[in-house]
Parts: sequence; structure tokens; C-alpha cells
Amino acid sequence: MAQALVESGIAHYAAGRLDEAEADMREAARLDPANIAAHANLGAILRTAGKASQALAVYDAALVLSPDATLVLANRANLLNDLRRWPEALDSANRALAGAPGHPSALNARANALLSLGERPAAVETYQEAARNAPGGLQAWFNLGKALLELGRAPEALDAYQRAVAIAPEFAAARAGVGHVLAQLKRWSDAAEAYDHAYRLDPDLPYLAGQRLHARMKVCDWRGYDAAVDDIARRIDEGARAALPFTLIAAPFSAAQQRRCAESYVADTFVSAPRPPGATPGERIRVGYFSADFHEHATAYLLAEALELHDRGDFEITAVSWGPQSGGQMRQRLEAACERFVDVRAVGSASVARMARDLKLDIAVDLKGATTYARPELFAAGLAPVQVSFLGFPMTSGAPFIDYLVADSEIVPVAAERYYSEKIARLDACYQPNDSRRTVSAVATTRREHDLPADAFVFASFNASYKITPQTFALWMELLRRVPDAVLWLLDDEPLALSNLRAAAHASLVDPRRLVPAPFRSHAEQLERLAHADLLLDTFPCGAHTTASDALWAGVPILTRRGETFASRVAASLLMAVDMPELICESEAHYRMMAIRLAGDPGLLAGLRLRLAAARHSAPLFNTRAYVDNLEKLYRAMHRRRLAGLTPDHLP
Repeated sequence: MAQALVESGIAHYAAGRLDEAEADMREAARLDPANIAAHANLGAILRTAGKASQALAVYDAALVLSPDATLVLANRANLLNDLRRWPEALDSANRALAGAPGHPSALNARANALLSLGERPAAVETYQEAARNAPGGLQAWFNLGKALLELGRAPEALDAYQRAVAIAPEFAAARAGVGHVLAQLKRWSDAAEAYDHAYRLDPDLPYLAGQRLHARMKVCDWRGYDAAVDDIARRIDEGARAALPFTLIAAPFSAAQQRRCAESYVADTFVSAPRPPGATPGERIRVGYFSADFHEHATAYLLAEALELHDRGDFEITAVSWGPQSGGQMRQRLEAACERFVDVRAVGSASVARMARDLKLDIAVDLKGATTYARPELFAAGLAPVQVSFLGFPMTSGAPFIDYLVADSEIVPVAAERYYSEKIARLDACYQPNDSRRTVSAVATTRREHDLPADAFVFASFNASYKITPQTFALWMELLRRVPDAVLWLLDDEPLALSNLRAAAHASLVDPRRLVPAPFRSHAEQLERLAHADLLLDTFPCGAHTTASDALWAGVPILTRRGETFASRVAASLLMAVDMPELICESEAHYRMMAIRLAGDPGLLAGLRLRLAAARHSAPLFNTRAYVDNLEKLYRAMHRRRLAGLTPDHLP
């Protein structure tokens, strides 16, 4: 009788009749308490019905009867993963595998727990074992693709996701996974097609709408742009998981929507752990900088000298790196700038967190936020008693485990504090550090060598292609129509983007040849060629960051439009720090008027360049010594509040 009820319950479950399935399984378990299949299936039904606590109670009761029941242990591990109780899930999966080493569900549960704990290499090995034991198993291949992608092993990840698609062509998440890999390979147009396929299958797949929009923005493919933005905004306002935080930065979403999106993502993804105590009071303040960008990268170009100038009498500086080991001059310089430089590329996140705790850091600084190759799970695990977001991510983290965001009064005015989950640690001048030791190429070039007309007015934008919105580009095309002898010099970081922009120029009645590509060059070569531009045109709502600093340092004015979000106010902050507020525009009409005025007034433009030349020696933006003193003042204030038992608060 009990076995017949088990079989009936399984049939109801397969047909989606959860109430009937639960009733049959409960009765089977009552009639035959030793029937482990009844308990295991009842737990699975309750899990599917969203009754997690009841399911866990069923599994635990079954394990009292049969402590080594493989199916119960495996199902329990999967449930504990749902509940984000990952160490317990790992233990339950390991117990299941001790009795049945190749059990596919237990292997998958073990790998899921390892991946959530940040132990990516071990997770990959376990997923691979699961795929070998069940080559037709959809979930193993899908999860293997996810783990390989997180490790940066894109070709292998693509193969795994494609195997999942071959098993289940209508599995939207696997189609989206293919898109994620293609995006990492910078095959943005192909990624957009993969996202489109996934979207047709399941438009509500978490975060897909934002990733789909971002992929199209990377190649300046604006088909359906306004509708996509409106759809994502509506979903965010309704509390849906519509986009990853970073995908909102360059599109016209409000600061409130950015915070809502970030908090939803963090709540959906991470579990905060208790913080360690830090170093013994009275010792030097131990600061750890965590990043994948300690090499030839925009963050490193800005931060290098600030690291070198830290006061070693009061601060002990550690850098924790999981980015490429380039061996170049910048990497060597950064390693020399820190008392301790730790490479953790092959180290799981749980081990990195233990290492940080062993170092007794007082302040852990996240230089990545929610950008590519970030490891926010480290900060969720609790690296230090004070945790800070700085420089790498121009919006709120939305994370309860990040205490402070380093900014300034231009980036985050007091009235805008409500858009940030962190307390704002404000620097006196600009939030962005600078490097007075920038290396400029000694090889002088001419305009002709960059395909620029010798006598043209050169508008330039060296911002990444995804920052160019259709509204911004339409404004630029109007400028070219109004200034007939001008050209627009654009960073050529995505070949298909340039092709799409030239097509858009043609549609705007502008000769596409007036869009001049600027191929990628080294930082030193970029600094040298910047001087050939007359005026940098900032993008909106995500403007220039490192590029803006470089331009001002090279003596080239930048025209920006101030917005509501962090990313739309960076150039304004930089301009305030070189005392050029007249280049900050409050509207599109103001921006248009100023661009045309500057293009038509050589004397005014020459005066701006002279002021910038002087600013290199006097402006707060380029006074790295004063910057570091101010940053350390903020670190000391954070540290004092913590030692006094006070919660974080806005500083100063």
C-alpha cells in the first residue's frame, strides 16, 4: 500500500499536482516510516511547493531513521543550498557521496555549495565529475558552464553551456549562459543574439533584460533601446530582478532605481557573515586593498601614487590581487608600493577571507564593486571590521556588508545620500586620486598620423562605446551639422560599434567619414595623442572617469553634463577640482550651446588650455600628497568610530 502511494505521489508531482502529491507521500511515510523513498520524495515536493522548513524537518526526521540515506542527504543538501546555508549543504552532500561516490544529485549539490562559498576550482572539478557520471544530465553541464565562466575559462564554459543547450534547446538559462560567455569573449553582437534567444524563451529570467540591453549598447545597436529601458525601469520599480547593477550605469535609470536594483541583487546573491575584530588598538591601521586590476588598468593608473604615498608610520598597506600577473612596469610599481602584495588568483574565496582575517585588517577596501571579475563574496564573508567601496564602481553597492563609499560633495551631495546604502566618506576636493608620475610617450605624433585633418576642430570622446546613448549621439551629430569643419574622434574599442555609429551618422545627414576612429593604444601613447583634441565631449548619463583625468592633465578641456547619479557627476567633480565649473552643463541645451561656443571661439579655448597647464602644478585634482593625507584622515575617522563602538556615519 505504501509503495503504491509513493508511485501515485510521484505521478502527481510530475503532473504539477503538488497538493495531491504531498498527501500521498505523507500517507506513505505514515504507513511505512522506514520507506526512505517516501521521505525523500515528500521533502522534494515540499521544497518545490516553497515549504522549505517543512521539507528540512522531513529530511532530518528521515536521517534519524537512516543516517546514511544517500537520496535524503543529497536532497537535503540541495535544499540547504536554496536556504544559503552553504557549509551545511556541503557537509550533507559530502555525507551522501561517502556512501555513493558518483551520485549525480549529491555531486551537483556539493559543487553548488562550493561555488557559493567561492571555492571555484573545487566546484569545477565536482561539476566535471557530475557530468562524467551523468553525461546527459542538464544541470551538471549548465552549472559547470557557470563555474568555468567565473574562473575566466571562457572556451570551456562555452562548450559546457552548448552541451546544456543541446540537451534542452528550450532551456532559457543555458541560452543566456552562452550569451554570458560570448560577452566575456567580447563577441558582443553574438552575445546579444544569444540573449535575444533566451529572452524569447523566458523574458522574466533574472537579470537577462539588463544583460541583453548592455550587450547591444556595447556595439551601439540601439534597436528597441527606449522600449528596453522603459521595460527594465518598470520591472525594477516593481521589485523584479531585471538587471545586474553594472548594466544600469550607462542608461538613463534614476539613482533610486540604481539603489533598488543593487539591493535586490545583493539580497538575492549574498549572505553577510560576522566581521572579525581587526588589529590590536594602538598598532598601525591595517588597510587592505582588494582588486583584480593591479596591472595596466585604469584603476591602477589612478591609484598607484596614492599607494606609494601612504604614511607607513600610521598605516600598514596590503594589496590582494586576483587579476592577471602581467609582470609589466605598473604591476612592479604596485607591488613595490605595498608592504604586502598577495596574489590569490588560484585561491578560493573562503580561503582568501580566512587569510584576510589572519592579517587582522582594520579596513578592507573594495576597488571592484559589482564590475567584471569582482569578488563581492569576499566582503560578504567579512574581511575586516570596516569595509569600504572606493574608486572602481560608480554607484551604490546596495550591500549591508559595505559600510562606506568614498566620494566628495559634488559626487554625492547631502540631498542625494538617500540613494546610497553606504555612509558617504567625503574627501575635501575630488574623490578620484591622480598620479603625477604618469608616463607620456616620448614619440611625438602629428594629427595626420591619427587621420585627423590638420585644420579641423576636433571634438573627441574616448569613452567606451557602451556609454554612448542614442540621445548623446544625436546631440553630437547636431554639433557636427552646426560646426561644418569639425570631426568627431572616437575610441575604436568595438569595431562593430564604429560601423553602427557611422550608419547612424549617415542617417543623421552627417558624412560618416567625419567620425575618426582612435584605435586602442597604451596609456602612455594615449596621453600623448590626447593633445591633438580640441575639446572632449563627455557622455551622459555615464561619463568619463580616468579618461577625464587624463585629458585635464594633458591640458584638454572636457565638456560634461551633470546628472543625478554618481557616474554622471565624475567629470563635474574633476572640473570643480581644477576650478573650471563653467564646463559643467545642467541640461542638453546648455551642453549644445557651450560646445558650439567653444568650437567657434579659439581665444576662449586657448585660455582654458592655459589654465589647465597651470592647474597641473596647483590644482587640488593633481595634488596627490594632499589627497592621500585627506584619505588617511577618513580612514582614521572610520577606525576611531569602530574602536569607540560607534556605527558608521557620514564623514566628515
